[in-house]
Amino acid sequence: MLVDDQPGRAAMLEQALNDAGCSVIERLESAQGLIKRVEECQPDVIFIDIESPDRDVLEHMSILNQHNPKPVIMFSEEDDSATIEKAMRAGVSAYVVDGLQAGRIKSIMDVAVARFREFQALKTELEKTRNQLADRKILDEAKSLLMKQKNMTEEEAYHAIRKMAMDRSQRMVDVAKNIISVMNLLSN
Repeated sequence: MLVDDQPGRAAMLEQALNDAGCSVIERLESAQGLIKRVEECQPDVIFIDIESPDRDVLEHMSILNQHNPKPVIMFSEEDDSATIEKAMRAGVSAYVVDGLQAGRIKSIMDVAVARFREFQALKTELEKTRNQLADRKILDEAKSLLMKQKNMTEEEAYHAIRKMAMDRSQRMVDVAKNIISVMNLLSN
């Protein structure tokens, strides 16, 4: 997908992409409607050629990155480090200053896609770790309640939760949540 408000520049970028073996499946003149079009077209990569990314463009990038992340390559004349940082935080995979050089398109795209994939893998791993930590806290809370209420050791409480989970074909964290709910209900 190609986003560029200048038809001549857009045609040059599209030609460079075609020369690099890519097909432009959608061409937009602005970021308006970008989120909807990306959802409908599902492009592999989004190229944005813009003189200076404004707040609206960066907001669209941020929303896109949250709901339908794609590798985004932004060509811009703006070399202000604060703008570049905002663009990167909004989900831009590669920010290229001082225009487009047709011979570099393929390598820029390859780097942006690799960076995007690595970032997505890190994001997935972080989310998984956060979920595991949250599950661990719930399990620890349930063990603590069992230890207090039933005068069990930590190991006994763990084995009790584990046995309940196996008997009920549930995850240990789900059993732990039930224990916490019941213990809280009984203590009120």
